[in-house]
Parts: sequence; structure tokens; C-alpha cells
Amino acid sequence: MFTTSWTASPQAPSEGFTPNWSREGFWRQSVRQVVRLSAGGGRVRVRLSNAYGTSPVRVAGASVGHTAVGAGVRPGSLTPLTFGGGAQIGIPARGEVVSDDVPLAVAAGESVTVTLHFGAPTGPATFHAQAFTAGYRGEGDLTARADGAGFDAGTESWYFLSAVETDAGRTDGVALFGDSVTDGFGSTVGADRRWSDALAARTGRPVLNAGIGGNLLLNDSAWYGEKGLHRLRRDVLGHLGLDTLVVLLGLNDIGFSETDEQPTYKPAPVVEAAELVAGHRELIRQGRAAGLRVIGATLLPFAGSDHWGEHAAKAAHELNEWIRSAGEYDAVADLNRALADPADPDRLRPSYDFGDHLHPNDLGYEVMAEVVSATL
Repeated sequence: MFTTSWTASPQAPSEGFTPNWSREGFWRQSVRQVVRLSAGGGRVRVRLSNAYGTSPVRVAGASVGHTAVGAGVRPGSLTPLTFGGGAQIGIPARGEVVSDDVPLAVAAGESVTVTLHFGAPTGPATFHAQAFTAGYRGEGDLTARADGAGFDAGTESWYFLSAVETDAGRTDGVALFGDSVTDGFGSTVGADRRWSDALAARTGRPVLNAGIGGNLLLNDSAWYGEKGLHRLRRDVLGHLGLDTLVVLLGLNDIGFSETDEQPTYKPAPVVEAAELVAGHRELIRQGRAAGLRVIGATLLPFAGSDHWGEHAAKAAHELNEWIRSAGEYDAVADLNRALADPADPDRLRPSYDFGDHLHPNDLGYEVMAEVVSATL
């Protein structure tokens, strides 16, 4: 029985937060991508998403192996991937494909490297903007190059790759559903220090990161993905081996109206706490309908950030109090109180602050994982 071991939520091609290749796509090139698994096994397979493509994308070849240094793959582990027994596959417009499973012994916490070769133009690429880890591009078919030679361009995004599954047979997986805090903004790039990584290490359970930087609960965005109400089914409920959903979402809905810095919201709608409560209730309904235990996480303190303002503060306090006291979630992870500055509970504790008063650093993410681990 297969279990989803790693995920990245698909996004439409966009400028994103850092330079990326999503709008130009790929042609006669190979893309090598590194992902950290949260469940081991003896066989692996991958999911490729063309969720935002308007025409099919042809994958001319693919491989997987144990990650070595940089773009390298550990000698002897590089394994060709097939699709229905063949080396090539077309990913339908707005669809996805799953590879055949191949023998590759992997451990929880280990990284694997997936290489995709595109012989024909892909057009704009469905991708995940913020990977917080290095990926690589090279000219020609490099799927069989274990040494990483030829990969001469770098990226911090994932392209077409949306999941890796193993035959772990686990049914106790946890999905974290949120925005940039869940995605891992503020964690050390390349070090796998997101709170999803920390939670997997603490619990030994499969943990899926379904965060998108800038994501909103109630509204779609050109850069920040489809609204949480619409994407939950695809980005969480469609994955294998889950029994718990943790929701941490809504801060951007109230915070974007306080800042002029958001490129896709000018002006941003002013959202009330009651609207967020209704959105959370819908996520609870969807999660429970899929048989999941649903845990609500309170919004982190954010005074001093560009999201802070009189209205955002009021809405955040009201939403957090509802999460804590309404009894509608199956359990509550009070991240707000755990990360608050004792001298000013509206602010992140300085030792947990990445520096923008909005996102935690590595230590702050460890604390988040500790709180949710205790809740689990």
C-alpha cells in the first residue's frame, strides 16, 4: 500500500517571489529536483501535475535516485522511471500522471532526486514557487547522469513534480495546510528546517506540506495560488495515507489590506473575522467528509509586520478566540501563545522571529512542531 511521502502544492506559472522558469517552460532540457521524504519504503513512484497547463506536456524521460552533493545522484542508485511501462508520457492539460513504482530503498528523512527530460516545448510550467532548496536545469537528456554534469542553471522552485509516494503502508499521515509560514519562509534554505520537516522528525509520521506562500483562505491570487477553500481537495484530500489535517490559514486575508506591497492585490479586500470563521468551517466540513481529524492552529502574532494594523489585529484576535473556544475543531494547536513575546503577546518572541515580525526562524518552526506534536 502506497503512502504519500512528500508533496508540493501546484501553482499557476507566475513571476513568483524569486526568479523562476515557470513562464518560459522547458525545451530540450532536463530539470533535476531534490525533495526530502517523510516516509520510507522499498519502492517509490512520482506524481506529475499539469494543473495549470492548457495543452498536454510531453515528458521524454525521467529518473529517480538518492541525492548526493549538488545536482549529483548517489552512484548505483539512479533508476529510470516509467509510465505504463514506457519511458515517455503526456501529462494531460489540467491533469496529472503517476509513474510506475520502481525499486529504491529510502528512509524517512532521506532526500531523493527526481530528473525530468522535456524533448518538446512544455509551454508555461505548473510549478511550486518557493522550494527553499536547490534545483537544477541542463541542456539535453541528462536523466542518466549521476555525476550532475551539465546542470548549469539553478532554481529554488519545483516544476511539474507534485508528490512522491512510497510503499510505506502508513495510514497515520499529517497534512499541514497553510500559507508562507507552512511553506517554510524564513527557514534556512537547503537545510530542510520547515516546521513540516521538524514535525516529521519529532513524530516519525508522514507529514505533507501543503503550504503556498501568500495563500489566502477566501480569495484566489495570480501569485499566491487558488484560495484554500478550492485547493484543499486537490492539495490534501487527494493524497494517500492521511488521517489528520492541520489548518493554519487566514493571516493574508486580513493582512494584505494593511499593506501596499502585495503585487496582486491593489487594493486588497477588507475581510472580517466572521468571513474567516465561515471559511474555516468549510475546511472542517471537507476534512471530516474525507475521514480526517481536523486540528485548528491559531494565527501567529504579527505586530510590527507589514500585515499589522487596527483592523487586522481585531480580526486576528477574534478568529483566534473562535479557534480556541468554539469547540468546532477536533483539537487546537495554540501556536499564537506558544510563539508570543511575553513582553508583548501581539509580537513574535524575538528569538523566534526571522526578522520581518511575520515569519518564524528555524527555532520558531521547531516550537511550532513541538506544539502540534503534543496535540497529535
